[in-house]
Amino acid sequence: MSQYYTPKRQANLFNPKAQKPFKLSRTKIELFFNCPRCFYLDRRLGIAAPPGFPFALNSAVDALLKKEFDIHRVRNQIHPLMARYGLDAVPVAHENLDRWRHNFTGVQFLHAKTNFLVFGAIDDLWQNAKGEYLVVDYKSTSKAGAITALDQDWQIGYKRQMEVYQWLLRRNGLPVSDTGYFVYCNGQTDRAAFDGKLEFDVTLIPYTGDDGWVEKALIGAQKCLQADKIPKAGADCDYCQYAAARQKVE
Repeated sequence: MSQYYTPKRQANLFNPKAQKPFKLSRTKIELFFNCPRCFYLDRRLGIAAPPGFPFALNSAVDALLKKEFDIHRVRNQIHPLMARYGLDAVPVAHENLDRWRHNFTGVQFLHAKTNFLVFGAIDDLWQNAKGEYLVVDYKSTSKAGAITALDQDWQIGYKRQMEVYQWLLRRNGLPVSDTGYFVYCNGQTDRAAFDGKLEFDVTLIPYTGDDGWVEKALIGAQKCLQADKIPKAGADCDYCQYAAARQKVE
C-alpha cells in the first residue's frame, strides 16, 4: 500500500463526530490556504501530497543558529547581529522555549470554537527593552544579491508563518510585539574556492505582522473538513493541476 495512504495514518484524520481535540499544525493551516482540496484529502481522507525533498543544509543552518544564539541567551546579552541593526533586545531564556522549538509539540493552543489544538514550532524568541516578545524565524538560501526584504509573492507563506506563531504565543499569555524578525542566511557562490566550507551573508529583516486572519482561517478549515464533499482545488495548486492534466490524458 502507498506510503501516502496507509491504515496507520487513519488515527491522525479528522472525524466530524469526534469529541477529542484535533491537532492542526501551522503547516496544515498553510496547506488549507494554498489548496482546500489537498487539505481535505490529507486531513480528512488520509491522502497526502507527495513529500518534498528534505532540505538538510537548511536544517544544519537552523541548528547552528540556535546554538549560536543560545550562547548569548545563557549570558543574557545582545547578539552581534542584533547590535549591528540597532535592535535593543536579547535572546530570551523562557522556561518553555525547548518545548516550543520542538516540531511535534511546539507552541500549542486549544481553539474552543473549532476544537482544534493548533500548534507550531518556533525557531527563536527574543525580548526587547519594553518586555515584549519578538518571534524570530531562520531562513537560508543561496541567491545573487543581498536579501533585505520579503518582497516576493511566494514569501507570503513566510509572513503567515510568523503571524501564526505570534497568534499562538499571545494565546499563551505572552505580550508579543507586532514586529518579528527573519534571520536570513544567504550562501555565497562568489568565493575563490569551496575549501570545505560554505560562507553566508546574514541579514536581519523586520516584519510587522497582523494575526487577525487566523481566527477566520481556523473556522474556514473546520467547515472544509466537516463537509461531505471534496472542495475545489486552489487556483495555483501544482499537485491538482498535474492530477487533472494526467486524468485528462489517461
